[in-house]
Amino acid sequence: MTRYEKMFSVPRSMFNVFRIFATEMKKFLLIIIAVVALFSSCNDYETYGDKKEKERNAISKFINDSAFTVISEDQFKQNGYKTDVERREFVKLDKSGIYMQIIREGCGEHVKDGESLTIDCRFTEFDILNDTTTNWNNTTGLSSVPDRMTVTRSGGSYSATFISGMMSTAYGASVPAGWLIPLTYVKVGRPQAMDEMCAKVRLILPHTQGHAYASSYVQPYFYTITYQREL
Repeated sequence: MTRYEKMFSVPRSMFNVFRIFATEMKKFLLIIIAVVALFSSCNDYETYGDKKEKERNAISKFINDSAFTVISEDQFKQNGYKTDVERREFVKLDKSGIYMQIIREGCGEHVKDGESLTIDCRFTEFDILNDTTTNWNNTTGLSSVPDRMTVTRSGGSYSATFISGMMSTAYGASVPAGWLIPLTYVKVGRPQAMDEMCAKVRLILPHTQGHAYASSYVQPYFYTITYQREL
């Protein structure tokens, strides 16, 4: 080895030091990357409380964007359990968190205590969070095939099961609790004359009043539903 080579050569021991240092630095960087990834995933995780707040905000925005007018249950009672459709009124039912608009009270009679009956429903379902229509049966070709459910009233409560239709196909036989709330206020008959029409409502349902998917993913939905007694 020449003098010049000796001057710029590095002892083998130094190479080992560099190699060890590089290995340790590589491990350290991998740890840093893992920690950053962990914190990032934690920040992306939504708690149930986060999801409920997101749902509340989405419902509030939907109501404001739609220019709906919200009235209290006291106002609803004073109005004879009616909502002014021209004023785009919805009553907020505090116990359930549902917003309801009665478009038509309907014909026939209210469901009687102890009565069991079959009701045909035509509806549209709108996903408020994702701003899209997700299910329906009231368009051309489907309007003759309503969703059918059996309903039983016991005191002030209702139980129901889907027999057939789009809702049962999509979400199972269990009827969303929110679908039954309007039965306290509307008549469920079958039009017999030209001036008679079946009951029709609009509903904003929080996830606690919706179907299984809504409940699992904390999703609010907006419905337009008609109720007609089956022959």
